Amino acid sequence: MAENRYTSSWSEIVEVTKHTKIEYTFRLAYKGDVKPGQFFEVSLPKYGEAPISVSGIGEDTIDFTIRKVGRVTDAVFENWTGDRLFLRGPYGNGFEVSLFKGKELVIVAGGTGISPVRGVIEHFYRHPDAAAKIKLIAGFKTPDDILFQDDFRRWQERLDVTLTTDDNLGDATYRMGLVTEYIPGLEIKDLAYSAAVVVGPPAMMRFSTKALLERGFSEKDIWVSHERKMCCGIGKCGHCKIDDKYVCLDGPVFNYSVAKDFID
Repeated sequence: MAENRYTSSWSEIVEVTKHTKIEYTFRLAYKGDVKPGQFFEVSLPKYGEAPISVSGIGEDTIDFTIRKVGRVTDAVFENWTGDRLFLRGPYGNGFEVSLFKGKELVIVAGGTGISPVRGVIEHFYRHPDAAAKIKLIAGFKTPDDILFQDDFRRWQERLDVTLTTDDNLGDATYRMGLVTEYIPGLEIKDLAYSAAVVVGPPAMMRFSTKALLERGFSEKDIWVSHERKMCCGIGKCGHCKIDDKYVCLDGPVFNYSVAKDFID
């Protein structure tokens, strides 16, 4: 009998971390292979399901950083440690960290775009010798909107981290400015052995990739994640189809040489 790809299974919530008033990370029990950048369909009976990117991969656990913005996520936020959610997945293509081995890697993330790349950052934080250099540029609206603050403090110990806000709310300890402002001055030893990852709102990704290209990066060395409009997760509903690509199947992670032509 063929496998039913719509079948979900219960997963217990083992930890909940609050980041902001509307953004929490739910750590769920899970055994299986997962790549950073992949996603699951998270659901609750009577409320529906939503595609959520994996924001962390642990030993028999996975993290989902969820924003409370609608019917499904409102229901998810009523659940705490010991409760259970339905999961099906993982789906889509994630980030192949092996492609960045030995290279100077630049990661540019805007807002919740830090979630899909958190697994990539963690990989190189735990294996600092696996890459020649890691440069993380992350931007948020205000200090109150920063996700994974404890992680940022850890990452700054080993990685080159630039954390910036659009408005620092009068707190001079936080930098101000768009992430694109920090791209032209990137110190790269050899662009032939460099790579970049860009994840965030569409406008932020558009101008960040433009700045990286102007800095000298080639299209084939830039990776982006398109996560908008996904619905079923398995290429049946067609909501996420862009030209001949299905974001849920061919993505969400795309090489920029392909994604540059997307009309989104």
